[in-house]
Amino acid sequence: MRTHRIAQAAVTAALLTGTLLAPPALAAAPAGAPAAGAPASAQATTRAAVPFTAATAKRAADGGYTLSWASGAGSVTVTALASPDATTGTPVGTAPGTGSLTVPAGALAATGRWYFRLVPDSGSPLVIAERSAGIESARNFRDIGGYRTTDGRWVRPGLVYRSNKINKLSDAEQQLLLSQRLTLDIDLRNAVERYQDPDRLPAGVTYQVADVVSFDHGIRFHDSALMTLAEAIAAGLFSGSSDLGQSIGYPFMVNFVGADYAFRDLVTAVANNDSGATVYHCSSGKDRTGWSTAVLLTLLGVPRETVEADFLASNDYLGNPKAVELSWLRAAFAQVDKIYGDFGSYVREGLRLDDATVAKLRAKLLTG
Repeated sequence: MRTHRIAQAAVTAALLTGTLLAPPALAAAPAGAPAAGAPASAQATTRAAVPFTAATAKRAADGGYTLSWASGAGSVTVTALASPDATTGTPVGTAPGTGSLTVPAGALAATGRWYFRLVPDSGSPLVIAERSAGIESARNFRDIGGYRTTDGRWVRPGLVYRSNKINKLSDAEQQLLLSQRLTLDIDLRNAVERYQDPDRLPAGVTYQVADVVSFDHGIRFHDSALMTLAEAIAAGLFSGSSDLGQSIGYPFMVNFVGADYAFRDLVTAVANNDSGATVYHCSSGKDRTGWSTAVLLTLLGVPRETVEADFLASNDYLGNPKAVELSWLRAAFAQVDKIYGDFGSYVREGLRLDDATVAKLRAKLLTG
């Protein structure tokens, strides 16, 4: 993909509008459809690994759980597990193939994180979990697993988390993360943010920086920075965006060459972390982390409407109905289409991810 070195005036314009450095800007279905960006071998073979078409686990304020699912099975037996790969656990009950179960408060220990294994009377089991990891000091710390893909598979829970900054983890929260086998922390923030609020990590967790706005690879863009700036402002005004800085920042996460390196490093690190779970984060866990999650889930074959719902969920987790707007995420995807034509070309030409890495990511994170 051709890149352009831009004049100092264009760089200055981008910086003044918060496109590159200011934290407010960047702290900012049917079965059978192959995932965008998937290697040819994965596109050629689509499988419905489990009979479930929907499944959720919701934790109530009192510590109980409500489990619900839909499947073609006659009945489903549920077991509570202390880890997603546990082989034994606490029996919860049996319900119809499309049904629900309530786990009352006190039935399971309040400490730790619980997973639920749904075993149909025919077909493969499915493990689900409440999405929130229960980290009070980082309320946007949540699992990206538990989503169904367009080819009928599911993203495994307990392996990859997204979060806001984790500089205030309590001792108990650190132990909780260790109990979930967290071994890798990827920091998407810039140098100032990392200095002001350094991550507080339990011993044994590897720390890696993937700075989305780093100038380590120069100040280069795939398309005219001034044109992207003008188009982003116009689109933000047209959509009624509450924050033009964010409307500008999202397209630049695709256009800025330095961001490509960060997102490629993130995907590669997630795919190659064979020792446990990974968390990646920025400051609020909604913008740089939001686009990172959109990239990962799209690579895994999760439908766009589900990707958008996960993005908007930051409003609930952060308790701010205006934390993110859907037009911002859509502006990033529109920039992908404008520069590359489609998401698969963005993966290959922009992020420069090879088929082997994408295949490893999918093999690790998808059921079946």
